[in-house]
Amino acid sequence: MNILFEALGWVGSVEILLAYGLNSFQKIKSDSAAFQILNLTGGIFLIINSIYHEAYPFTFINAIWVLIALPALIKIICRKK
Repeated sequence: MNILFEALGWVGSVEILLAYGLNSFQKIKSDSAAFQILNLTGGIFLIINSIYHEAYPFTFINAIWVLIALPALIKIICRKK
């Protein structure tokens, strides 16, 4: 089971860094669904990993990350309808 939590942590880290890098190099915009999905899923995966490791400050910061990404993604989806 440990390998699953470690894999989720690594995938989450890569997703958040990928979103940041792609946005920094203007490959995706911060108001795109792709950017917000990478941040949302990355944050969720990191929350799972940090709870497993009992790293609660890390859990907190990623919960805030998710709470920012989720409404932003909803706004993007609603705007496209």
